[in-house]
Amino acid sequence: MSMYTPYFQKHLGIRRLGHFSSTVLPMIMLLAIIQSALLASVTSARQSEHLTAFAAGCLSPSDCVAKMTLPEKEGQMTQVEKNAFTQAGNSLTDITTYSIGSVLSGGGGGPNGAGGTATQWADMVDNFQQYALQTRLGIPLLYGADAVHGHNNVYGATLFPHNIGLGAMHDPALITQVEQITRDEMLGTGVRWTFAPCVCTPQDIRWGRTYEGYSEVPSDNATDGSAAIVGFQGTNGTLGPTNVLATAKHFIGDGHTAWGTGSPYLNEGDDQISEQTMDAIDLPPYQSAVSNKVGSVMISYSSWNGLKDHANQYLITTKLKGTGTDSYGTPNLGFQGFVVSDWQAIDQISSDYNYDVRTAINAGIDMVMVPDKYKTFISTLDTEIKAGRIPMSRIDDAVTRILTAKFALGLFSQPYTNRSYTPNVGLAAHRAVARQAERESLVLLKNNGVLPLLKTGNYTLVVGGSHADNLGYQLGGWSISWQGGSGTTTAGTTLWQAIQQAGLSSSVKLNFVGTRTKGNYRGV
Repeated sequence: MSMYTPYFQKHLGIRRLGHFSSTVLPMIMLLAIIQSALLASVTSARQSEHLTAFAAGCLSPSDCVAKMTLPEKEGQMTQVEKNAFTQAGNSLTDITTYSIGSVLSGGGGGPNGAGGTATQWADMVDNFQQYALQTRLGIPLLYGADAVHGHNNVYGATLFPHNIGLGAMHDPALITQVEQITRDEMLGTGVRWTFAPCVCTPQDIRWGRTYEGYSEVPSDNATDGSAAIVGFQGTNGTLGPTNVLATAKHFIGDGHTAWGTGSPYLNEGDDQISEQTMDAIDLPPYQSAVSNKVGSVMISYSSWNGLKDHANQYLITTKLKGTGTDSYGTPNLGFQGFVVSDWQAIDQISSDYNYDVRTAINAGIDMVMVPDKYKTFISTLDTEIKAGRIPMSRIDDAVTRILTAKFALGLFSQPYTNRSYTPNVGLAAHRAVARQAERESLVLLKNNGVLPLLKTGNYTLVVGGSHADNLGYQLGGWSISWQGGSGTTTAGTTLWQAIQQAGLSSSVKLNFVGTRTKGNYRGV
């Protein structure tokens, strides 16, 4: 018992233990243990309070805006690509210094380059977040990424068919389930904003991003896009700590551009169409997205009859955010969320950056995906505001919209990654849903009694093409890196591997025709 004497002498004032019975002493020891546990609990609570009470002086969007300085507002309107902070002259402390409102990972922007595990992502995002919480008002970051077919930048995450495949399923309920899984896996990495779904309505198969659209039919895109938004944000767009912010993109006219008017990569172009045609073909998916309370809308690189969408105040402020109707009687959308630019897109407006900044902000863009020259953007924005070329009412509106999303997501109370979700990234149950989506996405154009193939029989199955055994190529774009890659870029099974694992009898011969990157032959 002598080993306990110092504790009792110090904490209970007991100097002699000999007169304590064997019954009383264990009771005192138990009380001491309880006291210790309570102290630990209080300490933990205080630590938690320290983490969650950082915005005690900024309790609502309007309260924040009323208390913010102009530089703090400018920072909230700025989105920076994570790698920009490691460029010469920049630092992670710039997040604090400039009150940066959002950070994103571009395609392939993992913790140490392309890929990275869920835990590594969570550590990275939380590290960025701690700098934001050191600002005067402690306004948290909103971290974004292109989780467009699963949380596709993360190694080992569950990947699903691209939108063109999901659209072929004609199964909105399964699309919702797909994006619920994507949401859960995003939560496990601290990324609370996805730049999805793409609700474009491609009208020319030659458009370079056709695979990002669900369908060429407006009503299909409206249905499928809304199903995705429900998966990300919950029913009726009810955001909270267990949801991620969705983005309807790219407003407006993606894939409806005139052939030959776009860049060499067919990423953009000029929509040479009437407003009536736009209302009929391109607008319905956005009408549905806004009705389902999508949290953000991203603007298209493209132009409408020669004017860049990022500079088009009529499209953004009147048609997207406004009320009333257009000249054809089509209701404007009354969008209440915030508008974000595409990657460095405002730079395309003109060769005059000051003009680009004031034109884009006055057009109705709330947050600018800079993505790297954030100091230049903030300085330019500051100059334009102080010169009276951007009204403060426009700035306050933009910041209010951004902060409204952050409060709705619960970032002010839970800014860090919910680590209980982290082990769920790539779960077997999630992959089972991905397999179901793959099955439903397949389209059989013709069958002359050949399918389904029997696992037993005397026949030769010929598999052709190097991509049949190249996981990276089979996953396509937005898979670990922006354009995807070659080889085993993440965890998965190639078509050739799946056939080998299908349990075919030894009488079925397998023949691979083409250059292979890995695996073993079986048969001739």
